[in-house]
Amino acid sequence: MDKQSARRCGARLSRFAPVLILPALLTLAGCARKTVQAERRMAAPVTVATVQSKDVPVQVSSIGNVQAFSTVTVKSLVNGQLNEIHFVEGQEVKKGSLLFTIDPRPFQADLRRAEANLARDTAQLKQAEANVTRDEANAKNAAAEKQRYRVLVEKGVTAREQYDQVSANADALEAAVRADQAGVESAREAIAADRAAIEASTLNLEYCYIHSPIEGRAGSLLVHRGDIVKSNDTSLVVINQVYPIYVDFSVPQRDLPDIRRYSSSGKVRVEAGIPNDPGPPSEGTLSFIDNTVNAATGTILLKGLFENRDARLWPGQFVNAIVTLTTQENAVVVPSQAVQTGQSGPYVFTVLPDRTVELRPVTIARVIGEETVIEKGLKPGETVVTDGQIRLVPGALVEVKSGR
Repeated sequence: MDKQSARRCGARLSRFAPVLILPALLTLAGCARKTVQAERRMAAPVTVATVQSKDVPVQVSSIGNVQAFSTVTVKSLVNGQLNEIHFVEGQEVKKGSLLFTIDPRPFQADLRRAEANLARDTAQLKQAEANVTRDEANAKNAAAEKQRYRVLVEKGVTAREQYDQVSANADALEAAVRADQAGVESAREAIAADRAAIEASTLNLEYCYIHSPIEGRAGSLLVHRGDIVKSNDTSLVVINQVYPIYVDFSVPQRDLPDIRRYSSSGKVRVEAGIPNDPGPPSEGTLSFIDNTVNAATGTILLKGLFENRDARLWPGQFVNAIVTLTTQENAVVVPSQAVQTGQSGPYVFTVLPDRTVELRPVTIARVIGEETVIEKGLKPGETVVTDGQIRLVPGALVEVKSGR
């Protein structure tokens, strides 16, 4: 082919070049789109969170049971018929409030009888004392006359029989004085017994009016008006003191050294969270550490004391008890849903800059609410997967749907 023919051929090819190149470019663009789409189809959708560093409380959690600060079973101290009930079931009662009235009439009669006996025995005492005074004077005169007749008998002026009569009369008067003195003692003993009877009757009369020994909330009535109650036998009502109130809970013995150490240096805060209650937990202080570890369970009993002025805590109620010992600064924290458990222990999936994931074993220090404190395995600022782990394997490509 000569040069002229070659130029004509080249001109014809140049006219068809755009037609040939354009389909090729379109084909390449389509392949690129398909590659991106395939890559996106292969990426697992996940949600992520950033590993944080913050101050977190060091806490011990347990299930607690609310116990009344004090519980009193009210009983009668006298026998009798129940006349009146001065409160309703479930009512809050003050200390000293009148609760029950027992028929006081038998005890009022006993009191009047004892007072009458006292008046009688007091009069008898006065009479006995007057008799003593009179007989002592007579005995004194008789003794003087006896001495005078003795002198006369010795001088032979009077007969011996007359002296014997005077002497017998003097001895009789001395015996009368001793009898009068015994009567005085007997009257005094009777008066003492009367006063004791008056005191007992007065006390029994007071016991007819039963008052609340504590401030608290009354339970269900165990008796009804008209019932006959017996002394120290019949239970009338149970009163629970709920201001303040206790929360009993047990913790593992491994936590005992820390609890003792922090409680010795100051007050330890205790929170009581009520299940299904949207309000904040009630706050109290640790007030009691039992002196013995339960050998069967390996736990130790603790008690928290709560003011409970809002009456949110109720005796017998189950609560979530949380003891706050101290605050850990700059702790590494992740959402609890990021932590998974495998055959080798807990782990998380961390997201690398190339959007692939890495399986990272971690050591858990403790769980606080919805967050987990990581002792080893993560650093602040790293990204962890919080949802979608079921589709992941080490090195898998991920697509972040949302984060926090």
